[in-house]
Amino acid sequence: MYFIGPLEQFPPVILADEDGLLAVGRDISPERLREAYYKGIFPWYNEDQPVLWWSPDPRMVLFPEKLKIAKSMRPLLNKNKFRVTFNQEFEKVMDTCGQIDRKGQDGTWITEEIKKNYLHLHNEGLAFSTEVWDRDELVGGLYGIYLRDKQMFCGESMFTKVSNASKFGFIKLVEKLKKEGIKLIDCQVYTRHLESLGAEEIPRSQFLDYLK
Repeated sequence: MYFIGPLEQFPPVILADEDGLLAVGRDISPERLREAYYKGIFPWYNEDQPVLWWSPDPRMVLFPEKLKIAKSMRPLLNKNKFRVTFNQEFEKVMDTCGQIDRKGQDGTWITEEIKKNYLHLHNEGLAFSTEVWDRDELVGGLYGIYLRDKQMFCGESMFTKVSNASKFGFIKLVEKLKKEGIKLIDCQVYTRHLESLGAEEIPRSQFLDYLK
């Protein structure tokens, strides 16, 4: 693990520890975030910690053509149970991701500084949100970094207020990204929920090949 100052570049990701922790720092500027995503690195830390930068091996990813849609979801999709929009309420999606209660997790890393810097990237067209609506109520959503030139979407956080809302939004997002030529969706680390949607672990070296 390395400490990086504001003017220093990230060390090679191969130097990350066995858990994927690569570096510690204080700089979470838009420029630092942009550099990180293009190098296969992402921030993940609690609000009372310094900025922790990760590049795990293996890496959890979803190839859009391998998306799994559960039988229970098909009636909801066929009936258009929810309305889905993109990039309409980016700030509200981030706010809700930071406020939602998560099992086994205390606090949030989505601080006011984080929101400000991701909003900056959103205004540049780099950060992207998906919103799920039940009539006029925002009931689910997710956001991430859209590396169009690399044909990759890097998922960051999602929330749901009603059953299946976030799954519905994720499926609609994957279908949209597939049409736009995205080759890979970065899911960062393994969860059973992501695996149920078709995500899988691949070697970090293979993941980095998509960023070259």
